[in-house]
Amino acid sequence: MAAIDHTALQSVKEAFSTCRLRATQFRGDTTLIVEPKDLHAVMAFLRDDPRCKYCFLADVGGVDYLNYPQAMPGRFAVVYVLRSFERDDCLTVKTFLNPSVPTDGAEADPALVVDSVTDLWPGAEWPEREVFDMFGVRFTGHPDLRRILTWEEFPAHPLRKDYPLRGRGERESYRVLDRTSS
Repeated sequence: MAAIDHTALQSVKEAFSTCRLRATQFRGDTTLIVEPKDLHAVMAFLRDDPRCKYCFLADVGGVDYLNYPQAMPGRFAVVYVLRSFERDDCLTVKTFLNPSVPTDGAEADPALVVDSVTDLWPGAEWPEREVFDMFGVRFTGHPDLRRILTWEEFPAHPLRKDYPLRGRGERESYRVLDRTSS
């Protein structure tokens, strides 16, 4: 991490010297990669430490790296974009997860779990629900973890790359409308 020039990285490295941390930089954007078990503590540090002061959670998203051309530490990633207005600074925090059961269904996977950051940033509630709905990642401690874009009984997580592009029969029950039927 020493080769990457970012104001918060040295503080995080000192505070979490026993944790496995990695950092990357691409086109001026810095990403801190954290193990899932350390995520909540690192996020709280980034928000509360006076050297960091990432007071704004700009975004939470999910990524599926299935068939990605480069080797990744895990198939799924949960990505957090943090902003410090005091320093006019941005930091991306990413944690990787590997599924332990086949991902072609809606079965809850005990390996796809991270701690929620809604206690740190209440605005994370809906983005975390979206990641849960679309990718199947569960957030421990989330106040209302339920689907947000699909219905509760939806049989899968549609942004997983092994989900068929045309769906699994969800559209067959819809009535086709044409200009004369409206």
